[in-house]
Amino acid sequence: MKTTSANATGSLIAAFLRGAWRSSPPALDFSIRDLERIVPLLLRTGVGALGWWRVRESELQDSVAAQELRQAYRLYTLDSHLHRLKIEKVFALLRSTGIEPILIKGWAAARYYPERGLRPHGDIDICVRSRQYENAQRAIASLDPRGFNVDLHSGFSKFGIKDEQELFARSLLVNLDQTQVRILGAEDHLRVVCFHLMREGAWRPLWLVDVSTALESQTQDFDWNYCLGERRQAKPVVSAIGLAHLLLGTEIKHVPGIQGLNKQPRWLVPTVLNEWGSASPSMPSRFAVPMWRHLRAHSEVLNGLRHRWPNAIEATTTMNGPFNEFPRLPFQIGNSLFRLGAFLTNLPKARSKPVSRSGKEVNTTSR
Repeated sequence: MKTTSANATGSLIAAFLRGAWRSSPPALDFSIRDLERIVPLLLRTGVGALGWWRVRESELQDSVAAQELRQAYRLYTLDSHLHRLKIEKVFALLRSTGIEPILIKGWAAARYYPERGLRPHGDIDICVRSRQYENAQRAIASLDPRGFNVDLHSGFSKFGIKDEQELFARSLLVNLDQTQVRILGAEDHLRVVCFHLMREGAWRPLWLVDVSTALESQTQDFDWNYCLGERRQAKPVVSAIGLAHLLLGTEIKHVPGIQGLNKQPRWLVPTVLNEWGSASPSMPSRFAVPMWRHLRAHSEVLNGLRHRWPNAIEATTTMNGPFNEFPRLPFQIGNSLFRLGAFLTNLPKARSKPVSRSGKEVNTTSR
């Protein structure tokens, strides 16, 4: 019953967000009761401002629920300016050490929205060449962690991109207030937002909207052969595009193999809807309490393991598995064993981290 309820709520969120990122979203046929039901989930997952964009010209615009979304829109718009200042400082710092970074997701994704305030900013996601990663780490460590959440990535392999040289050659310099920042080319940007969505188990609808905005902003010279790359690595990208079309009504008429995008494995869409409609999505629940604390309280070990069980999308993507109709259990077991090995390796370091007065581990690095 819980899964059915979550699926139904997730379906409402998908219906509400269909075309919501467009300059003129489609007409909204939604009841106030259904809006009130999903507003807390919209706010929690970063699509509150986009929700206001969706209802602002509808009959629901003056409702209490709609005004909550409007407040999110105002907050994201104000935060956007401060976030840009921080990005400029991070770029200046890294460039002063001879490192040319690339900004991914976040502000780079918000560029595809009608207004920058429609997409919230969290971490500053930065990728650097693998050989420069340690120097970049040292530079970033000089920033105050209370004001700068920098998620630093070594290379792009986790996003299915191996050729750093070609990626940098295709990258773009764009204006950001008083400086220029480097972002990915259109093909690499789409691949990154697709991989990020799938690696994280697609629990956050905002990330599927990122895929939709990238798809509908393509120009005629978009290189699909380069974007999709090798057949196996293309699977998460193709599945993410299919999800954007099926759930959010994203235009895909220029995507090659369009017929196959409508034939997704039967487990894919229900997995996404269950995550969107759940009061406790799988990925955020995993980080609520460090696993080593579950180990200290032996009675909590099973609860800790349950929260860390990957959903079918995360497991398939991280284990480089095929998106087909076969059971996902082997990939979920494989993912769990891989993370268990990493946990045991890093356990001494994790246990030495400072703990706040509330008993939670202090987050000294950004996810």
